[in-house]
Amino acid sequence: MSSKEVKAALKSARDAIKNKEFKEALKHCKAVLKLEKSNYNAWVFIGLAASELDQPDQSQTAYKKAVELEPEQLLAWQGLANLYVKTDQWDFQVELPNVYQKLVELYASSDKNKCYETISKLSDIYQSDKEYAKLAKVKLQLIQVKEEEGVDKKELLQLWQQLTKLLSDCLNGEEQDNEIQQHIITAFEKAMVLMDPVPGEEHKKMSADYVKCLSKMPQEETKMKEACESMLSLYPNQSYPLEVLCSHYLKAGVQDEGAVSCFSRLLDVAPNSGIGHLGLGTKALQEGRFKDAIRDLSQGLKKMSSSTGWCSLAEAQFKMQRYSDSAMSCTQGLTLCVSGDNELRVKLLKLKLENLVRSGGEGAADQALETFSQIPDAEKDPVLVALRGHAYLYKGQVDEALKVSSELVASHPNLTQALVLRGQAHLAQGKLQLAEESFLKAASQSPDCGEYYFLLGRLYWDMGEETRKDRSKTHTHLLKAAKLDPNLGCVFRYLGHYYREVAKDPARARGCYKKAFEMDQDDAESGAASVDLSMEQDDMYTALAILQSVIEKATPGSAKWAWMRRGLYYLKVGEYQKAVSDLQAALRADPEDWVCWECLGEAYLNRRSFTAALKAFGKAHQLQPASIYSVYQAAAIKQTLGKFREAVAEYLQITAQQDYVPALKGLGECQLSLAKIVMEDCRDGGAIDLIQQAIQNLFRAVELRPDLSCLWKLLGDACTAVSTVSPNRAQVLMPGPLAGLDPNTQSHTLNQAQTLKVGERCYARALKLMSEVPSLWYDLGLNYYRQSSLTCPSDEDQNSSSLLLEKAKQCLKKAIMMDSGNHNYWNALGVISMSKGLENFALAQHCFIKSIQVEPNNVVAWTNLGTLYLKQNNIELAHEAFKIAQSLEPLYVNCWIGQALIAERVGSFDTMDLFRHTTELSTHMEGVKGYAYWVCSTLLDKSNRDSTLYRYNIVQMNAVSAAQVALSKYTERIQSDPDAFIMLGYLNEHLQLKRQAVQAYKRAVELLQSMSSEEALAFALGSYGRALCTSGQSEEAVRVYSSTPLQELSDLAGLALSSCRAGLIPESISAYERALAVASSEKEKAYILTALALLQHRLGNLDSAKTLLFKCSMLKEPIPESLLCLCALGLVQSDATLSAAALTELLKQGPASGSVIEQRCLLTCALLALQGNYSAVQREASRAVHSNPGNPSLWALLSRLVPQYYPRKANGGAMAGHVACLSSMTLGKRALLYSGVNQLANGKHSGEDKHKNALKTMQRAVMLCPDDPATWAGLMAACHTENTSCYLSGSAPCRRGLEQTLMSVVSEKVHNVEEIERPLAQTLEGWVLQQAVTGLMLGGQLEQAEALCTQVLSVSPEHPAVMLSLRQVQCQRLLLAGGGTVLPDSVLEQLNNTVMMNPTNLGGWHWLAEVYRSQGLLLQAVMAYRQSLQISSQLGLHSSQVSTLLRLALLALGPSMAGVPGNDWTNMIVEATTEVLKLGSSSVALLFQALLHFVTKMAARETRRLLERLVYTQDLPVTVVQVASWYLLRHLHSKNDQELMNVLLQHAKKNRDQRLLDFHSLLSSSSA
Repeated sequence: MSSKEVKAALKSARDAIKNKEFKEALKHCKAVLKLEKSNYNAWVFIGLAASELDQPDQSQTAYKKAVELEPEQLLAWQGLANLYVKTDQWDFQVELPNVYQKLVELYASSDKNKCYETISKLSDIYQSDKEYAKLAKVKLQLIQVKEEEGVDKKELLQLWQQLTKLLSDCLNGEEQDNEIQQHIITAFEKAMVLMDPVPGEEHKKMSADYVKCLSKMPQEETKMKEACESMLSLYPNQSYPLEVLCSHYLKAGVQDEGAVSCFSRLLDVAPNSGIGHLGLGTKALQEGRFKDAIRDLSQGLKKMSSSTGWCSLAEAQFKMQRYSDSAMSCTQGLTLCVSGDNELRVKLLKLKLENLVRSGGEGAADQALETFSQIPDAEKDPVLVALRGHAYLYKGQVDEALKVSSELVASHPNLTQALVLRGQAHLAQGKLQLAEESFLKAASQSPDCGEYYFLLGRLYWDMGEETRKDRSKTHTHLLKAAKLDPNLGCVFRYLGHYYREVAKDPARARGCYKKAFEMDQDDAESGAASVDLSMEQDDMYTALAILQSVIEKATPGSAKWAWMRRGLYYLKVGEYQKAVSDLQAALRADPEDWVCWECLGEAYLNRRSFTAALKAFGKAHQLQPASIYSVYQAAAIKQTLGKFREAVAEYLQITAQQDYVPALKGLGECQLSLAKIVMEDCRDGGAIDLIQQAIQNLFRAVELRPDLSCLWKLLGDACTAVSTVSPNRAQVLMPGPLAGLDPNTQSHTLNQAQTLKVGERCYARALKLMSEVPSLWYDLGLNYYRQSSLTCPSDEDQNSSSLLLEKAKQCLKKAIMMDSGNHNYWNALGVISMSKGLENFALAQHCFIKSIQVEPNNVVAWTNLGTLYLKQNNIELAHEAFKIAQSLEPLYVNCWIGQALIAERVGSFDTMDLFRHTTELSTHMEGVKGYAYWVCSTLLDKSNRDSTLYRYNIVQMNAVSAAQVALSKYTERIQSDPDAFIMLGYLNEHLQLKRQAVQAYKRAVELLQSMSSEEALAFALGSYGRALCTSGQSEEAVRVYSSTPLQELSDLAGLALSSCRAGLIPESISAYERALAVASSEKEKAYILTALALLQHRLGNLDSAKTLLFKCSMLKEPIPESLLCLCALGLVQSDATLSAAALTELLKQGPASGSVIEQRCLLTCALLALQGNYSAVQREASRAVHSNPGNPSLWALLSRLVPQYYPRKANGGAMAGHVACLSSMTLGKRALLYSGVNQLANGKHSGEDKHKNALKTMQRAVMLCPDDPATWAGLMAACHTENTSCYLSGSAPCRRGLEQTLMSVVSEKVHNVEEIERPLAQTLEGWVLQQAVTGLMLGGQLEQAEALCTQVLSVSPEHPAVMLSLRQVQCQRLLLAGGGTVLPDSVLEQLNNTVMMNPTNLGGWHWLAEVYRSQGLLLQAVMAYRQSLQISSQLGLHSSQVSTLLRLALLALGPSMAGVPGNDWTNMIVEATTEVLKLGSSSVALLFQALLHFVTKMAARETRRLLERLVYTQDLPVTVVQVASWYLLRHLHSKNDQELMNVLLQHAKKNRDQRLLDFHSLLSSSSA
């Protein structure tokens, strides 16, 4: 083939490649190669076509053949590069850089752009493969090409910078060879030459990078120094080159002048440079300047951590005997040590070991032994072994230390460390002579070691006084140690001890202590001694300077001694806040220091922070119980704060241990203060007891220190304090010597006058000791004044009232002469001057005015001045004086009493309000009696009950209770005022405090019988008889009334009522007839006729009773009470017509008031119940409540009626009872019982609500009314409810075994009720018995139940209810014993007869029906239920009817659900539930109807509707809802209604009905 054919074939191959017909191309190329094997283009085309056909190996072969033929041609190289890039084969990737390299050479002369592109690709490959040497060559090749091309300097600079960055990064990786380092140096040098300007920011940065790179090349040290110097010459303020140089010097260990100069220059430029400080610190360590070394090294290590730096610091600290710090520095250095630096690590471990041993202490010794174990070949080093022996010594293992020392001495006889160890061991054993020998030998072998001389000196110091004083021993050796080792601080500490205690040279001692402390800032003993000596020498400046220096460096929780000493200094100079702060800091260092706590308490106390001081002293006492000072200060603080009872307890704690006079004084003061507080509340008996105790304790103090005037003064105060109490109470037990009677007798009982006389002598004794104290003359004068106020002086000649007053006046004048600027003295003289017996009103006025002039804000003097004017009948001046006093002190009661007396004189309406205000401020006898008088006067005036003034003064202000409490205190203090006792009795009657009223009236009668006031006595006797009658003492009331003149209507009516209650009916009728003759008004006659009608009814004369009541209604002024009685009479006789007519007439009288409203509502409800209209009963009571919402009696009545007639609304009944409790204290007690009964009816137990349940309510009722048997019965019912709920929930009952206890309590309370309530109480007792038996049966305690019934029958053998209970228990035991066997007919007959004995017991019929049902006698059970239903209808028991009908329906539901044929049972269910729903709504009846539908018409829609209404209705009983849910689920499951089932299940989840969810799972699994 010719060349034309070759060209044609190549053209065909090119066209085929262009058309992507690569196989055709291969054919054409092969054809060319057959003719011309060395055809370059053919081989290139084959490579290209094979590459496209995924034949990489053939393509590579072709390209390589082409390259061999024409090595300088680009085409084959390009194809080969493309093939390698395209194909992911490792051998291709290996060859690719060589191909790129060849292309770079070819492109360099032909195509610069492609050359640059290829170089970039080649650089990426080398960089990814981390072939940095080749990468450097390529980059240099690129730069060379650029230089040949003649690019500008900027681009060249950029390329050199890129190269420096690239190679610097690679240098940061792993260690590079010398070639790379030379490339880096060349790149930096070229770049820096091209940079402009110089100096400049870019040049500075490049220079820093160059220095940084050179610092990583150890062999380029010279160039690195030159670069640093060059950079410093251009940029002298730059610290980086200096840091590099310093780092180099530190690593190389160079410390010549150049290095030091470099360190200094660096610190000049960067004062906080860590390297600079480390360098200077290392230099200082080499030169022996250890303080400077520690300072510089510490500062340097704060900035940068270095293991060598920590090692140097540890060495410097060791030299300065700061062993703990040195050990910590070693630890820090060890953590930074790299694994290869074993030499430094061992050095640090050895140094740490020695530091730990020298630190001392068991903890440091443990660490030392651990460190010893970490040192390689430590056992071979005798010095280290000796250190281990010292560690054993500090751990208390003396024998082990001796063993180590013996071994060392044996193996190394000249080892001084072994000798010292042996000496230390002997010293620990107390063998001082042997220790001395060892130390002397060690010192002789190492005469230049100051430590061994110190050990000798310390040994001689510890040997005792003789060796201490021997200068050749202690002093000489310590001095030699100080000369040999001036850095040994402990030597100077002991020298300080020597100079202070032996040489008595405080100046030298202070100097030694100061030097010891300067060497070791942790030497608290030296620092404290230095401060103490400075303070002793009055050099406070130096002492404070030392303390300040320590405190500034101290970390939290350290330097306790410094904080405490500075705190005590501040406490001494009166800077209490600073003292508190410092002492708190001291306690942070040692919280267990009780002395420091006491000092802190003192600081708080002086700062007036009493609560904080109290806590501090309490903590001190807790830490040191034997410290009396802490307890005393705590008691004194409590006394200051007015916590006298707590203070008394603290003082008694001290006096029980010893007779400490300050504690006895404080105890007496507190008891006297408590007595005054108690006297303010008129508790005179308690006050006398406290005064006696105060006198006894103060007398103990006087016996110990009779020279203290203050103790005699306090004794006088205690004796004078009895003047306030009632004379009958003032019987004080006085020590014999103090009483001035027989000193051999331990104590004497003195009356009020005698006690005051003792107080006079105590004040006189105090004046003998300190006669120039005016307050003592003032106290003595007041004592004389108190003695003059006694009604019965003991000695007419010596202690007459006028003589005593004259003495009092002279004493007060003496006090004024001594101190005329005391307003109290002037005021007291004024009071004495206006007293009865002197009555020098002019002098009194002068004194009061002087007192006011001395102290203008003097409320007492202004009040006394007003009293003086009021006594002189100068109303206007008195009013002005009292007004000023009120403005000065609104809480001062006396000025308000004065205003009240003025208002009473002028007839102001504000009188009562003013007197009331006085009782609110405090208990003052005059104010109390005035207020009580006005309250009683207002209550006696029946005409103003509806007035606004009455409602405010009496009702809103709770006046009766307030006056009664205040008057009780008055009569406790003043027991000779009959008027006060009469008023107290009247107020007690209003508050239903019957027993207290009888006692008050009796005391009034006793007082009046000794007087000549017959009219007042008759009034008191009438009131006394009324109170006796009210309290149930009718016979005594008859006797008292008979002793009156019987001329007043009230006395005659009281006699009649008392006779009636005493059972003297004829006498009562006779008395009422006499009263009828005395009655003056139609209304009075109506009341008397009504009473006579009641008596006739009691005698059985019903016609006469009706006649009298009708006669009452015909009077001109009829009273509602007669109509109420007539209505009640009709109800008793079941005459609904008469009752209705009476109520109609009663309503015609218009709106009622007071108790008539409640009685009318009660009778109306009773009439409705008699008529069988039970639902109307609750509505009538509710209507009355809505009409009179402020009447608590109606709320209580509503709460009482709801559970009996409308239990469905029991929740509302409980709320009504709660309202009654809140509205009335009296009715609230009973209403609480009604509220609890409602909760029982509603099933409220603690399982539902832990706070609002029947048990909680009944417990409160029992607490409020412990004498009411009904509350105890309610508590029994509540406990039974709780136990029942526990049984139902499956948990153990918590209140078992209470039945008999509660039944005994009820029986006890029943015997104490009034006669009229006895039948109801006996019925309650029978119910409680049945409840107890039921509870015992429920708990399975059948034997106890039977024993209880048998016990009651032994007392009352004919008790049918108890017999029924006994039969129930016996039947239950019989059924349990027989395993549910059939009872014989004889037994059933006996049970039936037992129920027939008590036919009205509906529970008995229900029980009998259940027995029949259990025996399968369903018809007999039905008959029993019908009998119960008949009886409940006859008795009008609504709830019993409902209960019986529901039980009957439940009985019939059993056979119906069992599928018994016939409609009888079905009809019975329908009939019973319909009757229940007629009587009222009942969810249980609706449930029974729904279940009946489920049984008879399971698939019917009506069944689902009835069940859904029960399930989804709110506020239905949980049991009803759950049962309905079960059957609704069964109904929906049978119909496969998945949607409604999901709704039901969601409802169950919401209400947490897990049982229904489990039931659904069972149904689902069974159907599956």
